[in-house]
Amino acid sequence: MTGSGAQPPPIDTGRAHSARMYDYYLGGKDWYPVDREAAEKVKEVFPFIVTGARANRDFMHRATRTLAAEYGVRQFIDIGTGIPTSPNLHQVAQEAAPEARVVYADNDPTVLEYTDALTLSHPRGRTAYVHADLRHDDVLEAPRLRATVDLEEPVALSLLAVTHFLPDEYGPYEIVRSMVERLAPGSFLVLSHATPDFNPAAHDAVAVYRQSGTPAQIRTRAEIERFFDGTELIEPGLTSTHRWRPEGDSGITDADAFFYAGIGRKP
Repeated sequence: MTGSGAQPPPIDTGRAHSARMYDYYLGGKDWYPVDREAAEKVKEVFPFIVTGARANRDFMHRATRTLAAEYGVRQFIDIGTGIPTSPNLHQVAQEAAPEARVVYADNDPTVLEYTDALTLSHPRGRTAYVHADLRHDDVLEAPRLRATVDLEEPVALSLLAVTHFLPDEYGPYEIVRSMVERLAPGSFLVLSHATPDFNPAAHDAVAVYRQSGTPAQIRTRAEIERFFDGTELIEPGLTSTHRWRPEGDSGITDADAFFYAGIGRKP
């Protein structure tokens, strides 16, 4: 059961998918030959992709922990979840706050196969999975999401490494703005996005994604800041993933990370 009521399409093993490619970068095993082929092509033109993926994952851990432990957030919505890689967002959130509630959403049918891993909640909390597509801007209306989190109370909406798969013709700013507007005051937008600012070779990686059938568009700092319109960025603002409240020297450079990341609070 998907939670949205929609029947997911069959898994297309003949076409690369960004979620499975990301799993490959992270050293996972839940990908198909077509995903490995596309990912290796990306690595050829942009070898920083593996370090960048790991830095983005580490940002998710720190951001979730910060919101749960320091800001008292008890509800999380993670869109573009991807294939589970422990620790997952709910594990990080519920370690800090066992009663936290988490909803995951993704449009890759492969992720649906891992619902059990994504919904293994702490007894005091709750997790759920929704099969939905961000491009349709219907994630927040999914019945299972509404049954798990209360949108009348603050939530943290995570869009990690996902909006760069929404080229301008998809209306990404309007989609994000629409979701933030439906959240309660005191909610947070957690967002990371690939950029060419630190390493222009990132454009070559985007070209491979497009050739593989995955729409993609990386953006500059000013363009990424627009996603946070209507929110107030918390410290340290919009910065590269490894510089967002680091827990020591990661040894990663901005060129390695090639991502901007930030958290905005809705007044």
